[in-house]
This record gives sequence, structure tokens and C-alpha cells, in this order.
Amino acid sequence: MTAIDILLERTRRHAVDFLDGLDQRPVRPTTTLDELRRRLGAPLDDRGIDPTQVIDDLVAATSGGHLGSASGRSFAWVMGGALPSALAADWLVSTWDNNAALYLSAPASAVVEEVAGRWVKDILGLPADASFAITTGCQMAHFTCLAAARHALLGKKGWDVERYGLFNAPHIRVLASEHRHGSLTRALRFLGFGSNSLELLATGTDARLEPAVLSAAMGKTPAAPTIVVLNAADLNVGAFDPFVELISIAKSRGAWVHVDGAFGLWVRASARHRTLADGIEQADSWATDAHKWLNTPQDIGIAIVADAAAHKAAMDISAAYLSSDGRARDPIDWTPEWTRRARGFPVYAALRELGRAGAANLIDRCCEHAFQLVRGLGTLHEVEVLAYPTLNQGLVRFLDKHPHATAAAHDAKTDRMIEAINREGSAFFSGTTWQGCRAMRISVVNWRTTNEDVERTARAVAEVLESERRSPP
Repeated sequence: MTAIDILLERTRRHAVDFLDGLDQRPVRPTTTLDELRRRLGAPLDDRGIDPTQVIDDLVAATSGGHLGSASGRSFAWVMGGALPSALAADWLVSTWDNNAALYLSAPASAVVEEVAGRWVKDILGLPADASFAITTGCQMAHFTCLAAARHALLGKKGWDVERYGLFNAPHIRVLASEHRHGSLTRALRFLGFGSNSLELLATGTDARLEPAVLSAAMGKTPAAPTIVVLNAADLNVGAFDPFVELISIAKSRGAWVHVDGAFGLWVRASARHRTLADGIEQADSWATDAHKWLNTPQDIGIAIVADAAAHKAAMDISAAYLSSDGRARDPIDWTPEWTRRARGFPVYAALRELGRAGAANLIDRCCEHAFQLVRGLGTLHEVEVLAYPTLNQGLVRFLDKHPHATAAAHDAKTDRMIEAINREGSAFFSGTTWQGCRAMRISVVNWRTTNEDVERTARAVAEVLESERRSPP
């Protein structure tokens, strides 16, 4: 075997050992910050060492320092686990090592991205003639879509924002649900809007934006260029805004409608759940992640824009050394990145592995697992269900057992229990605040999650609760 054969075979073995051990290891990291710094923080040698030794040492030094987010019992945040084909394709992306900015610098990557983008629009039921970009994640997908919106809205006011910037430009207001994700605010800051351009609108008890609320907000300054941001599954309870009514109101006032569908946009792949997103195809732009419900590796988002001309104008770049084939799609024309990984390969691989039926089954399975897990936890003593899943997100909290316990005591108990459950290691959850209450958020988006994972998690939570009851006050 050659040296590269030995290196890659050793690396493959490390990867397989890690994946095979997901069920046996705690989901939580088991190594401390100080220990990781001690292991990894040796001075850099003047002379290099054998690459196989580098990899062996790296695996040993980081042992216990990885969150098992690829596990079927990782329910924190909204993190999927890479499908086998998507993982393998991502390895090949690094092996081929092309800069996927231009067709001429990465021909196969450009064509795969072109096909993957067409498939994504098709499976999500979005306009076939919409443009798209594969980005580093939903954060940059928002950035890309909102840059297109900025170009289009200011262009209608006679302002060339790419040439003149935002100084003295007409002010653009952004209307969004009070449950908007923080990545939206960051995108607005990056684009020069500033966080004060964002007007948050109150929602109903179901966390959905009501048409009357949007109509009233738009009526305050009807002539102002406006972006309306709607939720396709908010982060806490998976709420979908009523798109048909809201988009009609926004469009009647000339607003640009952008949809945050980081994970929820993928319900369009499911016959059982797609009615939650009825009317969403009438929006102007959509942002989503592939590394959530499509289960590609991390670092893959997708921006889709109905107005392809505005999208390209917002991202346009030219330089004497940038050569174009003339017929092929150059990804650099559609993304804010220059040098970039060939992220289209894992997307292409995941869609081929799943097919239409597999994608629908993945969505439906995760939703069912989420409901069963929340229902199971809700049967436990001192557990209150704050939100049963309408999709794949649910909320529970843990109640302090003392008869005169305050809301603050319930909040403290909830945070304490999340920490204890994660420390036990069978599963991993994250916390949130919902309607003034601390809660444990349950998110299921991983293809690996099984009925046994759900049952094992419920048993583990029950045992942690019982242990807490037996502890002295």
C-alpha cells in the first residue's frame, strides 16, 4: 500500500469506529474544556510529522470532545445526521478539492449543483424558473435572499444599491414575527439595514402571525419599501404562518415576501404534512438548510429566489481573470462566497439516496417520533407538556414538587433537569424560553432516530427524575 492508501484507510477506520459507537457512547461530550486544551495545545513543532500519526493523534486528542449530534438520540437545537451517501460524497468533495466557484474550475461540481438545485425546487414545489444558491447555511441563505430583495425594492425607487450603497438610500423596513430566528437579525446587520429596521409583530397563542396584525403594520407607512419575513416552522413549536392570507396582503402593498424555512420548508416533500405550507410558493424568496431535514453534513444551506434577475444583480461580480464557459451555470454568480466547497455533491447524493418517497418518509417518521417522545415524557410525574408537536418540535417543562413552588422554581427545576438528563448521557436536549417559561425543547430531524431511541430516551428521563426525587433537598 502507498502512504496515501495507509492514511485514508486509517482515517476510514477511525470514522467507522466513531459511527459504530454512537449507540454505546453518551451523546454528550465527556471531556472538559481544560482537558481538550491540554491535549491539543502543544507547541507547534519546527519539523512536521507523518500524516498518519497526525490523524491518529488528532482522534486520540479529541476523544470525548464531540457532541453525538449524529446520534438518533440527539434532540437539541435542530441538527440532523448525515445520510450515508451524503457523508461519503462530502469526503469526495475534499478529495477532489476543486474551487466550486466557476464551471471552468470545477465542471462536475457546477453541473451537479445545477441538477441538485432543480431537484430541490421540484421536491419543495417551488417555481421551476426561480434561481438558487447553495450556501454555508441558512444564515447566508437569508443574506443572499435579502440582498436580492434589497436590490429589487430599491431599484423600484430608482436607487442602484450595488453602485451607491445605502447612504441616502430610501429606508427599507422589515416586518417579521416576534418568533423570528436570530440569523435574520444578523443578516440584516450584515446587509447594512441595521437591527432597528426590524419591526417585530405579535403572534397569536399558536405562534402564528395573524393577517389583521400584518395588515395594520403595513398600513402605517404604506409607501415604504417593505420586506415581510414569514416562518415555515418556528424554532420552538414548529408554527407555520398562514401563507395564503399573509402573502396576499403583503403583495397587495408591493412588499417582498421572504420565508424562513430552515427546516420547515421540507414539509413540502411530505403528502401528510405539506398542507402546513400551503401558499408558500407565492413568496419571493425562501431560505432553508440541507444539513437539517435533508440530513447532509453540516455547512450546507439553500437560498431560492423567484426573481432570478434581482438575485444575480445582487451577487454580480466581474474580474479580468474570471473566465466563463458561456453556457454553463457559474455558482459564483449566485452566492456571496468566492472560493467555496462543492456543496452540491452531498445535496445531490442525499436526494438520490432518498428519492421522493424516502424524503417523505423521513419527514413523516421524524414527526411521529417527536409526538411519541413528547407524549411519553408528558406521562411522567412532574412533567408538563407546553406544546405537543404539530410537526417535529415539542416543549416540556419540569415542575418543582413543592406545593407553593413559584414560576421561578419551575424554571430552575427545568434547567436543572436538562443538565441532569444530558449528564446521564442517553440523550441530549437544549433549553429555551417559551411564553415566559423555561422549557426543554425536543427536536427530531435525524434519519437515525428509531422507536427504540424514543423509548430509551423516555426511560432515561424517567430514571433521572426518580433519582432527583430521591435526592435530599
